[in-house]
Amino acid sequence: MLYFLIPAGILLALMLLYILSLRPRLSQRERLEPYKGRFIAHRGFFNNTDTPENSMAAFRSAKERGYGIELDVQITADGKLCVFHDKTLKRMCGAKRTLTKLTYKELLEYPLLETGERIPLFKDVLEMIDGAVPLVVEIKANGEYIRTARLTDKLLRDYEGDFCIESFHPMVLRWFKKHSPRIIRGQLSTNHVKDNKKEPLIGRFILTNLLTNFIAAPDFIAYNKIYKDQFSLRLCKKLYKPATAAWTVRSKEELEEALEYFDFFIFDSFEPDGKAENKRS
Repeated sequence: MLYFLIPAGILLALMLLYILSLRPRLSQRERLEPYKGRFIAHRGFFNNTDTPENSMAAFRSAKERGYGIELDVQITADGKLCVFHDKTLKRMCGAKRTLTKLTYKELLEYPLLETGERIPLFKDVLEMIDGAVPLVVEIKANGEYIRTARLTDKLLRDYEGDFCIESFHPMVLRWFKKHSPRIIRGQLSTNHVKDNKKEPLIGRFILTNLLTNFIAAPDFIAYNKIYKDQFSLRLCKKLYKPATAAWTVRSKEELEEALEYFDFFIFDSFEPDGKAENKRS
C-alpha cells in the first residue's frame, strides 16, 4: 500500500507547488484598469522610414493618436537612461557598437535610420508624454540591469500619469517587488523552447511556464500572442485571472484573434482604428 501512496503524495505535492509557483500579485488589479482594452503602440507609432521606432517622433505620433506607448530602456556607460531596444546600434544606426559601452554623448553621433532623430533620453520622453497616454516601460536585461531598474524607478517617482514596467528577466521584477512595490509590474514571456532562446533548456522551460511568478509576483502577464494556448499561461489565467497583454500584434486579423483572449494589445505595423478611445465593446 505504501508503495502506491508515496508516489501519489509526491505527485500531489509537485502539483501543488506548480500551481503556487504560477501565482501573480493579485492586490493591484484595479490599477490596471487604464490599460484594459487599450492599444499600446510598440516602440511608439513608427514606420522605420521617416519615423524610427523608439524615437521622439514615434512617441509624439502615438500620443497624437491616443495610443498607449511601449518603449525600451537601457543604461549608457555614463549612467544615462535612454530609450532603445537592441543591444547594438547595427540595425537602427548602422554601427557595430554596443549601447551599454557608449556614453550618451557618443550615442548622439549616430542618427536613427539616417533621419534627424537620435536615441532619446527617458526623462525627455516622460516630459513630452506628460501623462497623456499610458506607458509600458520594458527594462532590458542588458549590462547592469539592476542599475537600470533603480534609475527607472527614480525617474518615475515624480511622473504623473499611468505607467507600468515589464521585463523578460524575473529578477528585474523581483527588484521592484522588494524596493518599489508601488509600481505595477509585468512578466514578459514567450515559448522560450520553441523560439530557441539562448538560455539553458531548464531555464527556457521555467520561463516559458511562468514558474518564477512566485518570486517576481507580476501584476500582469505579457505573452507572445502566437503562444496564447500555452498550458501554464492558460492555467494561470484560469486560477488567478491576472491581466494579460498580447505582443506583438501586427495586423487586424491578428488583433481579432487576440481580442478574445487578452486584455490589452501591444501592436505595430498597422493602425487598429486611429481613434483616441481604444476600448473593447
